[in-house]
Amino acid sequence: MSIKRINYYKAAPQMMKAMMDLENATHESVLPILLRELVKIRASQLNHCAFCLNMHTKDALKAGEDIHRLMAISVWKESRLFTDRERAALLWTETLTLLSEKEASDEIYQQVSAHFNDQELAELSVVIAVINAWNRFGVGFAMQPE
Repeated sequence: MSIKRINYYKAAPQMMKAMMDLENATHESVLPILLRELVKIRASQLNHCAFCLNMHTKDALKAGEDIHRLMAISVWKESRLFTDRERAALLWTETLTLLSEKEASDEIYQQVSAHFNDQELAELSVVIAVINAWNRFGVGFAMQPE
């Protein structure tokens, strides 16, 4: 049993409005929705955010993602279910999510940037940054899926 935590939307409405504006901007990305959902799921797995993992798994299914691919996201390196572009996005997700453990080396950057143009890579990085921020709210405030 954990203690009741604050409602951060009520505690900091202006800041949360800015977060929602940034989230909504990611919905306008040129990146396909399924790619964005894969990234959000992987970051949420790495950050142990049950709330976001549940939400984005449901969103991916609604958008037409295959259940077998969803079950394999945590083992994407070993799976043949993902395209080279998706694998690059997942690599970039892990790199930016685990910055204290992984270095965003030139080698990784070259691997990833070979699959994305400048706009796509910038937008991918924003999607990753935003889901990591949401994960910190989900974990920090002990949010649970309904």
